[in-house]
Amino acid sequence: MSVTHPPDFEHTIHTANIWLKSVAESLGTEDRHLAHRLLRTWLHTLRDRLTVDVAAHFAAQLPELMRGAYYDGWDPSHVPIKYDREGYVNRFSQEGKVPVEDVPRIAAAVTAAVREHVSPGQLESALEQVPHDIREILLQPA
Repeated sequence: MSVTHPPDFEHTIHTANIWLKSVAESLGTEDRHLAHRLLRTWLHTLRDRLTVDVAAHFAAQLPELMRGAYYDGWDPSHVPIKYDREGYVNRFSQEGKVPVEDVPRIAAAVTAAVREHVSPGQLESALEQVPHDIREILLQPA
């Protein structure tokens, strides 16, 4: 046990690091800052397309630190935000600071990493609310 942090805080950090490592590996990078930025972008672009109830159920699956990133800046009175494939790609590109042509590969890689850590069926339940053209991006082989 660390002298500076309580054990539950250490566990929270450890769990977040496991998720970031998984995202980084899925993206083929060792850059944890990049992995964090792209996971956060993925979470925000999914969250804002969901109803409040579904967004909250999905958030319950996230580690505490990721849940904070997920809810950061969220205004539940403005969701779901209706955007199509192009709107999704453009938003992901802007928030993630990546080229639009890289968004499908990145989004699919992050989806694959997230799937490893949430309860079976939980991701699919959330994705049922996402339009088919966006779901195709998220579920394409990474």
